[in-house]
Amino acid sequence: MGPSGSGERTMTSLVAYDDSDQEDDDGALPLLANCPMDDIRQSQGNQKWLDSNFYGPLLPSPHYKQLEIGQCGDGRTVSEPHREIYPLPLGLSGVVENSSNSKPYSAPQYCVNLTTAKRHPAAPPGVSPYIPKRQRLATQGTREEPTSLETNDKSTVSRLLTEVSERVRPYLGPRPGRAAVPRCMQLSLQAHQAPINMIQWCPVPQLSHLLLSASMDKTVKIWDGAESGQCLQVYSSHSGAVRDACWSPCGRRLLTGSFDNTAMVTDVETGQQIVKVGNQFKVMCLAVQPNDPEVFLCGGYSAEVKAWDARTCKVERVYRARIQQTLAILFLTGGREFVTSSDSVSRDSAERTLIAWDFQTTAKVSNQIYHERYTCPSLALHPQQDSFVAQSNGNYMALFSAQRPYRMNKRRRYEGHKVEGYAVRCGFSPDGSILATGSSTGSVHFYDQQSARTLHTLLAHQQACMCVSLHPVLPAVVATCDWGGELRIWQ
Repeated sequence: MGPSGSGERTMTSLVAYDDSDQEDDDGALPLLANCPMDDIRQSQGNQKWLDSNFYGPLLPSPHYKQLEIGQCGDGRTVSEPHREIYPLPLGLSGVVENSSNSKPYSAPQYCVNLTTAKRHPAAPPGVSPYIPKRQRLATQGTREEPTSLETNDKSTVSRLLTEVSERVRPYLGPRPGRAAVPRCMQLSLQAHQAPINMIQWCPVPQLSHLLLSASMDKTVKIWDGAESGQCLQVYSSHSGAVRDACWSPCGRRLLTGSFDNTAMVTDVETGQQIVKVGNQFKVMCLAVQPNDPEVFLCGGYSAEVKAWDARTCKVERVYRARIQQTLAILFLTGGREFVTSSDSVSRDSAERTLIAWDFQTTAKVSNQIYHERYTCPSLALHPQQDSFVAQSNGNYMALFSAQRPYRMNKRRRYEGHKVEGYAVRCGFSPDGSILATGSSTGSVHFYDQQSARTLHTLLAHQQACMCVSLHPVLPAVVATCDWGGELRIWQ
């Protein structure tokens, strides 16, 4: 308080307004008791005051400094720009700035349970800060809104994860429509911050609006791909890039494999980790046993492919070959045999590029399948015929019989796209009439399965298109993803 003609005077008390219902409609400020009005006017001319208990610290100086206001739960200290704090006169705890343009100061809510690092002396007993009734009611109303919104969001997400989409419902008949080629883009999403390795529609027709994406940014996400494009779930259990992922046959679980040497089974709705197994190698590819969904295969940077039982979390079988890594795994019709693709490309590596295995005995059924010096980064099974295709780094897809001795069809080759070292994936339409693949050029190529001629080329992405997934129910809906983390839906 500045000096006056009669010497220094000290303000001693503040009138307490416990019953705020008796206040004026214009929110008048409380009167100061035992303090001459000349001193009050002089103090307002020299510096402005704010209540130390409700309105925050005193702010009379334009000079800023950093003031620590609390700590978050993870131990980080939160600080904010603050003004110099002047000493508070004895007994003055309720004087409020009398400027029509000023607003009450409140610390920004950086985290929960902020604790003030510097505190002013508490108000004398029996004196409570003045809070206008309108402001008190407005504050109470604001607190209830976030809880209501969060509840609505959770219920909406839960409904989308468990109920049939209205977009899919009209197509849930006994016979799906004939596959068609998409022509225009429906959705474009920047889904991930790193390359997307895998996308797949849910195989259950009633839940086929759900789209799975796995990325090098260590996350797996579930999208409403048929309608809104909303991200419904994000799973961040892996500490390394997620190289492969797939749905369980029931559509309620996800199987993921990562460069952190683990494979996980996760509940789709709750996000709870059900199974986690360590493989001692970076997981590159996965496959679920068609006859026993609790058993799955893991391959990667190892000469071994391991069969895990999710019920016991133990290795049931091991399949060994003289290779460095396994690029892809594909179960053939019936689940009794499967095919693996390796990275062997030397002159005498024809016996190791594609290998057919007996699931029960772990014996090699055939190792003379593919005789060309190209690796095959992905495999796809025809949904209705005993055949499968292998994506080749020779910039084509080769067709093989799914019956022994797994001969390659030399008269039918699907070419026109580029692979160029990318792990480009391919896939069939539900009726098997269309074969689609991505390309290192960013385009999507659709081939007629019978004649191998090109049906349509879609200029889908600016970067390499890594994966294509044709919808299991909607006849002309396709999902694509690229090396830049972009996800697009076409129809």
